[in-house]
Amino acid sequence: MRTSMRGVNSLSSMKRHHTLLTLTIVFVACGPFIHGQSDPVKSENHLDLTLSRIAFGACNNPRNSTDGMYQALLGERPDVFVFLGDNIYGDTKDMNVLQKKYDELREQKGFKELQEKCTMLATWDDHDYGDNDGGNDYPMRKESEKIFLDFFKEPEGSIRRQRPGIYSSHTFGQQGQVCQIILLDTRYFRDKLPRTQYKKGERPDNIVGWYRPTDDTSMTLLGDAQWKWLEQQLQVPADFRIIASSIQMLAVEKGMENWGHVPHEQQRLFRLLKQFKAHQTIVISGDVHFAELSKVDIGGYPLYDFTSSGMTHAHPGWAKTKNSFRIGKAYAQLNAGVIDLNWKDQYVELRVIDHKGKSVISHKIPFSELQFK
Repeated sequence: MRTSMRGVNSLSSMKRHHTLLTLTIVFVACGPFIHGQSDPVKSENHLDLTLSRIAFGACNNPRNSTDGMYQALLGERPDVFVFLGDNIYGDTKDMNVLQKKYDELREQKGFKELQEKCTMLATWDDHDYGDNDGGNDYPMRKESEKIFLDFFKEPEGSIRRQRPGIYSSHTFGQQGQVCQIILLDTRYFRDKLPRTQYKKGERPDNIVGWYRPTDDTSMTLLGDAQWKWLEQQLQVPADFRIIASSIQMLAVEKGMENWGHVPHEQQRLFRLLKQFKAHQTIVISGDVHFAELSKVDIGGYPLYDFTSSGMTHAHPGWAKTKNSFRIGKAYAQLNAGVIDLNWKDQYVELRVIDHKGKSVISHKIPFSELQFK
């Protein structure tokens, strides 16, 4: 019987091998000390479930005529599913409209079944945040946050409800097999990105968006509070770490929203990963309506950005854009991402599955490769 969690932090009673699980929603001390503080670094949420399979997806429109990727995902029987954003298409300042669209997701057959059969975690991107390409200038962000947290059944007393933004961190498993999943919020605090105004016919074929890198180092993607929190979370002991970002971290050339358009923020994250020697860390992302795997070297460490996007609709044209960091091919039909952790043989396999459950992209990485020197 599979582990079941309703919403983000609710729990059913049995594990795959019928072992009773305990979910800790209070803080759990688990590791090294933060410089200048007497308290140990803490994990916000912990579940004593050893993860072997994590699935994730983005760009899910409940109004789509098909059930999208849900049956394929159910066939994978993941321990955890991560919604990476655009979980609905709200795009409104009217909270009644936003709530109605969440209600439509709640009634989506595949969503209900997946929520019942695995642990579900979530962050948001622009369309479920409420504003296309929106950031900290969205006037309804507080109201949207409450609807999001209520929908995913965030407990009333949780730390997530006590601070602005929906970022959160979760650890799973026991010593030697601890997996941490860090969910970032790339919307609530983000400053407006600089845009290039193309005249008709002037936009290069490789560019499908209009954003460009900024040299204004005062601009932020995550905001000060989330950065301080992230620095702490990178010190939580983990044997494998997944950083979930709604937008891509590496593939900057297509002109769409990306960490590379705020390069000082991107480099700040790279520095933190190196500083805390965050071995066996990968990034997952969505947003672009196709799937691809990107990799960059940061001081001898191969950082992978595993993108899967398009649970109910995809965009083949966008997949044809240049990505100098891409490994292999892109896939531009309906897709979802799967991460298989093999603790015994010490490797991770990253897979993209299509709507029939077939693996269309697969990349195996030994844990020994994911080490900071």
